This record gives sequence, structure tokens and C-alpha cells, in this order.
Amino acid sequence: MDRVSLRGIDVYAHHGVHPAERELGQRFVIDVDLWVDCGPAAASDALGDALDYTAVHRRICEVTAENSFHLIETLAGRLCRALLEDFPVARVRVQVHKPNPPIPSFLGTASVTFERDRAWLQDGEVGS
Repeated sequence: MDRVSLRGIDVYAHHGVHPAERELGQRFVIDVDLWVDCGPAAASDALGDALDYTAVHRRICEVTAENSFHLIETLAGRLCRALLEDFPVARVRVQVHKPNPPIPSFLGTASVTFERDRAWLQDGEVGS
């Protein structure tokens, strides 16, 4: 199986446990890997045979900006579900980064990584 990756999708959204995070919003950076058969696209050189990563990017931005969750874990799960439901991919890996979370004396990034496949959609995992 082949893999298409998008790194550094920067979205301003309103996720977080603290009311100020949900009211004011903040940046989130999202990285995704999508496992898909790229053979037909490589052979034809036609966008119609490829995974349209512009559409993937658009869908990630929609899910991230149009919702408000307390946890980045919930966001990562919802992104996995949307990508598996909306695109012909076998498996996805979604990493959500929260730059500068409201933690005293912490200048880094908090992140969570989910990896899910089509079988997970059938399991009906609660919360995702």
C-alpha cells in the first residue's frame, strides 16, 4: 500500500478545556498520512485516478474549524472518521499538534496521534 502525507496543516479553531481557549481560539497544526493505492495515478498521470490531497486538506480544515471539542483526542478521532468515510483510503494516521498549550513554563507543543483503518469504522468506537 502506498502513502500520501500532508504535513503542517495550520488551522485556527476553538478547541480546549479552558473557556478562554474555546472563546478566543488558537492555532492547531495537523499532519496526516493516508494509505491508498497510488498505482493507477502513477500509470495514468491523471488527477482523477489520484487521491486529491487538496480535497483532503479542505476536509481537515472544515472538521477542525467547524467544530469545538474539549480534547485534541476527540478532534483526532473525528478527523480519522471523516477521512476514512470521505476518501478511498485504507488507513489514516492523524497527528494533532497544539502549539503553546496553556501550561505554565512550557513553550512546547502538545500532540496526539491516532492511527485507524476501515475496520475501525465498523467497530463504532464511542467518542470518535
